[in-house]
Amino acid sequence: MFSRTAAAAFTAIEGFVDRLVCVLGAVFAAQAPEFFQQYLQRLGGHLDEVRRQLAAFESASQAAGKPWVQFVADTTANPDPGLAKLGSTMAATAARADELAAAHAALLDASVWSRPWAFFAHLDLEIAHATAAVFKPAVPTTIEGAVYAALGIGVAFGLWHFLIRLPLRRVLSARKPPASVTERR
Repeated sequence: MFSRTAAAAFTAIEGFVDRLVCVLGAVFAAQAPEFFQQYLQRLGGHLDEVRRQLAAFESASQAAGKPWVQFVADTTANPDPGLAKLGSTMAATAARADELAAAHAALLDASVWSRPWAFFAHLDLEIAHATAAVFKPAVPTTIEGAVYAALGIGVAFGLWHFLIRLPLRRVLSARKPPASVTERR
C-alpha cells in the first residue's frame, strides 16, 4: 500500500535527491578541466626536461662541428655499441620532444568543446597515471569549469531521472490500491 503520507515523504526525498544529484554531477564533471590543467602542468614539465636534454645533445653536435642530423647518424652508426645506443637515444629524444610539443600545443590551443578530444588524441598514459596519482580535486571558477559543471548537471540529472526516478515512480504508482467506491463519489 502506498499512503498519502508515504507519497508526501517520497516527494520530499525525491526533491532532495534531485538537488543532490545535480550538485554531485556538477562537482564531478568540473573535475575534468581541473585534471586537464594538472595534466598540462605535468606535460609542460616533461616537455621542459626533454628540451633540456635535447639542448645538451645539440651542444655536443655543435662541439663536434656537425649538423644535428649528421651527428645523430654518425653516432648511431658507430661500431661501439654504447655510442650507437646513444645515437638512437638522441633520435628518440628528438622524437619525444616533438610529440610532447604537439600535445602541449594541442591542449593549449583547444577550445572548451575540443579540449577532451585534444586530450585523448595526444594522451600520454604515463603522464596521465602520474597526474591521477597526485590529482587534487578542485572546483574551477573558469568559464570552462562552469560549462563542464552545467554538462555534469544535465548528464547526472538525466541519468537519475530516466534510469531511477521515472521507473521507481511507475513501480510505486502501480502499487497504489484502487480507489474505493466511497472515494470515487
